[in-house]
Order: sequence, then C-alpha cells, then structure tokens
Amino acid sequence: MRVRNALPAVFVGLALAALATGCGSSRRSAAIHGPPPLKTPAEKQGEVLFMRFCHQCHPHGSGGLGPGLNNKPAPAAAIRLQIREGMGAMPAFGKDEIKDPEVDAIIAYMLAIRSYESEADD
Repeated sequence: MRVRNALPAVFVGLALAALATGCGSSRRSAAIHGPPPLKTPAEKQGEVLFMRFCHQCHPHGSGGLGPGLNNKPAPAAAIRLQIREGMGAMPAFGKDEIKDPEVDAIIAYMLAIRSYESEADD
C-alpha cells in the first residue's frame, strides 16, 4: 500500500530532476519576440490552448506569476506530468479541464517554441 502511495512522489521527483537539468542553462529566459513559425495543426492548436491555460502565468514563455519556460528544456513526458500533477504554485489540470489531445498540442507548441528559440540563438 505504501509503495502505491509513493508512486506519484517518485514521478514528481523524476520530473523535478528532468527540469533541474535545465537550470544554469545558457538559454535565454526573456520573452520570445515575433511569432515562431508554427508548421503543424497541433502546434497551431497548442498556441491557442497555451494562451488559454498557460499564458496568464507564463506570458510568451517568459516568467510572470510562474517561472519562465524558455530556458527549461524539459522532455515531453515531464511537461505532461507537470500539467497533470501540478508543481509548486502551478495547479494540476485534470483530464476534465484539458483533454489528452489538447495536452499533446500544448506540448507540440512548447517544443516548437524551443526549436524556434534555439535557431534564433544560433
């Protein structure tokens, strides 16, 4: 029984470790200037959903009420876990609020921003 109760804590710990690998990164944490070229329908839908659910605390990927996302090269699984489980001051978003395909679209958008940002830094 205790192992089952500890499982979410293990996943959150792994997600924190994955996010911590981005700490100290030379990537910028300023807002992204100019729209990234969104190529797929999922990226475009993800932008709309990001603006609806995430933008209030993470405006344009920069810090606001929540930390900047631009310098956090978290893998898709860690992003999904953070959306579903929440972390720190970030609330959890259940499947009744954001459906799985919508989470996929948000992740696609975040990865597109990261790719665009990497190209801009080069």
